[in-house]
Amino acid sequence: MASSAIVNTYPLSSYTFGTKEHKMEKDTSVADRLARMKVNYMKEGVRTSVEGILLVQEHNHPHILLLQIGNTFCKLPGGRLKPGENEIEGLKRKLSSKLAANPPANQPNWKIGECIATWWRPNFETIMYPYCPPHITKPKECKKLYLVHLSEREYFAVPKNLKLLAVPLFELYDNVQRYGPVISTIPQQLSRLQFNMINQ
Repeated sequence: MASSAIVNTYPLSSYTFGTKEHKMEKDTSVADRLARMKVNYMKEGVRTSVEGILLVQEHNHPHILLLQIGNTFCKLPGGRLKPGENEIEGLKRKLSSKLAANPPANQPNWKIGECIATWWRPNFETIMYPYCPPHITKPKECKKLYLVHLSEREYFAVPKNLKLLAVPLFELYDNVQRYGPVISTIPQQLSRLQFNMINQ
């Protein structure tokens, strides 16, 4: 039997956090976002988005870094790929846009690991599934979640209008109301990995 993948996680305290200029969301509401998705779909076809699962540890328990917009909405760092863009390169570009310092000389060394999950949006609605429903021949979005292996030390620059939270896996687990179906199922998807908690 193959051994499970080992993921090194470093203490939250070994990372440095700063701020950078605001990064405004393109949409002010879910309805606006779905309307924009519809326009883009007519031009480009299925929306492909990539998001990164960045792990740190505190109290010997894995935590995931989430961006918080306003007081309630949390999301993984990432976003939509350009048409024809490579998923790994696109995710590195999106992570840098959300979390890297300016100028680009201070870019973190993003090490993108395996794809942990794929989600499908069948219609221009908020609901997504971890499979493409059999009656859907033209899904509207395919979202892939990749594990990002963080280096031992890193500097993250967070846009001033966002917060970067380290949320423990036990807080995410089965917490659909707070985090939605995609983020709340990450603990199950990571359960086959072995975490190597490195304390410095």
